[in-house]
Amino acid sequence: MDPFDAGAGGILRQPKAVWATAGASVVAFMGIGLVDPILPSIAKGLDASAGQVSLLFTSYFLITALAMLVTGFVSSRIGGRRTLLLGLAFVVVFAGLAGTSDTVGQLVGYRAGWGLGNALFVSTALAVIVGAAAGGSAAAILLYESALGLGMACGPLLGALLGDASWRYPFFGTAFLMAIGFLCITVFLKEQPKPARKTSLLDPIRALGHGGLASAAVSAFFYNYTFFTVLAFTPFVLNMTPYKSGAVFFAWGVLLAVFSVLVAPRMQRRFGSLKVLGGSLALLAADVLVLGYGNHTAAIVCTILSGAFIGVNNTVYTELALGVSDAPRPVASAGYNFVRWFAAAAAPYFAPKIEEWTDVHIPFVVAAVTALLGAVVVAVRRRALTHEAEELEPKHASEDSVTVFAN
Repeated sequence: MDPFDAGAGGILRQPKAVWATAGASVVAFMGIGLVDPILPSIAKGLDASAGQVSLLFTSYFLITALAMLVTGFVSSRIGGRRTLLLGLAFVVVFAGLAGTSDTVGQLVGYRAGWGLGNALFVSTALAVIVGAAAGGSAAAILLYESALGLGMACGPLLGALLGDASWRYPFFGTAFLMAIGFLCITVFLKEQPKPARKTSLLDPIRALGHGGLASAAVSAFFYNYTFFTVLAFTPFVLNMTPYKSGAVFFAWGVLLAVFSVLVAPRMQRRFGSLKVLGGSLALLAADVLVLGYGNHTAAIVCTILSGAFIGVNNTVYTELALGVSDAPRPVASAGYNFVRWFAAAAAPYFAPKIEEWTDVHIPFVVAAVTALLGAVVVAVRRRALTHEAEELEPKHASEDSVTVFAN
């Protein structure tokens, strides 16, 4: 069945509860790229360095990573709906407080609280969408990826539009939009059935004992370092006005959305998941090298182009994480995200530091190397990853088609 079929079970024919959750997810993902175009403005407004302002990402994703051990514990006890509402409430409060910050330390702290709320919401949203969606997990995952792509595209645009007046306004805007999401979830989403077994705090760690899930998580860790070097460090390299930077990252987000939702599934069916992932990671590595060493125009083009590779990678990694192990999906997702979000916390911190220690090119060299390391993990651990990959291989493909980089 084509997940884009408008008939019953297609991505466009979903219950109101699914659309309400997906809509709130768009705003949640907007919060990731929201600060991109205003990072230089925040640094100027709060008299902070690039390294200090980059901690907005580090605190956000460090707390997000740690919170992954808690999300399943919470949602299995109070239910998916209440967990979503709790997460949204945290985001509304801390995004609003972020807009009132007088120092970069306060802003970093409020972003940490925001990260906790986002972790509770985002990790639960996928499970809720999968559980409530018509048409099975394929349509649900594509809808979730659509929300991710749209949010990542619109976040920088909203940040630029509101941030041109004041760097504080994007934070207030996010709080307002998340409050609307809170109301939509309250009205349209009924409480989901609780799992028969309550999740413990250690279940996500135990799930990583599965070789396939651990391999996907480690590969995604290296990939996320590259991803968030582009997202958090590139705005300082481009050094553009909020409007121009927002336009660049909006175009980047559009490519991310198109390739994650439309292109990646077709490439997987034709070539197989592991070949697509390995090739996309290698191309991303080449792209960030050109970004780091090219002129200003080349940096803009490569920043936008990276969205295509990131979109493909996001879709394939999500499907691998949800399908490669026999652990319940929420538990597998929590374990996988626990590992990979640490890289999202590390990259924004280390990229400016590496520039201080060396020069502006070397952070992108490191990012290219980490992308290649992600591809190496896929190649070396292909047998552990084959279980899920085989389900996404072309029907006419031979058993050898999943041996990425075998030659």
